[in-house]
Amino acid sequence: MARVVAIKETLEQALKDESKPWTRYLALAEKKSGLDRLYIFVASVLFLALYLVIGIGQQLVSNVIGFLYPAYCSMKAIETKEKDDDTKWLTYWVVFAFFTIVETFSDYIIGWFPVYWLAKCLFYIWLMIPTEYNGSLVLYRRIIRPRFLQYHTSVDDMLAEAKGAALKAAGVANAKKD
Repeated sequence: MARVVAIKETLEQALKDESKPWTRYLALAEKKSGLDRLYIFVASVLFLALYLVIGIGQQLVSNVIGFLYPAYCSMKAIETKEKDDDTKWLTYWVVFAFFTIVETFSDYIIGWFPVYWLAKCLFYIWLMIPTEYNGSLVLYRRIIRPRFLQYHTSVDDMLAEAKGAALKAAGVANAKKD
């Protein structure tokens, strides 16, 4: 029970944080409806979850969740002098890209999973949650980084060869034009 109270207090604090873009919308909804913004937030989350299970256009909603807030935070990170926020959002995008590639190959399985879009949105939220051990950091450190360290020299060599071949082909094409 103490854990639930702590989560509730943290959530209430985040919903009243004036530096966050959603605060003014929740304040407006709170003022117009007379309901506490925590209840408005929880009702919105439950509605979104239900919509992602039975609604139309779930892929669009899922992509908006996976792109919009992270893109906004990434742009804010670019504009700051700190390096930590840049690293956080670069890590998010690396894991996002890795997941997108894996997801492409599992397209047939996805069709049979009735709550796929809800699970995908929860996965995206886990990737971007503002804690030290969010999903993008966990997956990057445990899965992606070890493979990167293992194979990056081979990939760099292949890319250098491909670049050399492309430059050589472009040189031959330019020589034929002259």
